[in-house]
Amino acid sequence: MAPVIVQCVTIYGGIGFVVGIAFLFLGIGRVDPSAHGSYAFRPLLLPGLILLWPFVAFRWWRAA
Repeated sequence: MAPVIVQCVTIYGGIGFVVGIAFLFLGIGRVDPSAHGSYAFRPLLLPGLILLWPFVAFRWWRAA
């Protein structure tokens, strides 16, 4: 059972990493216009984006 849980968490984290990187480069300006041009704080957002990627993807989709 433990390998299945580890695999699910790994897949979730991998998807979160991909969505997070894409969001930081492509979508953050659409969701939050005040973040445009602020490149210093973007790496700090990545851990939260990885954990909350379904909410981020939904909000990004709605903003587009």
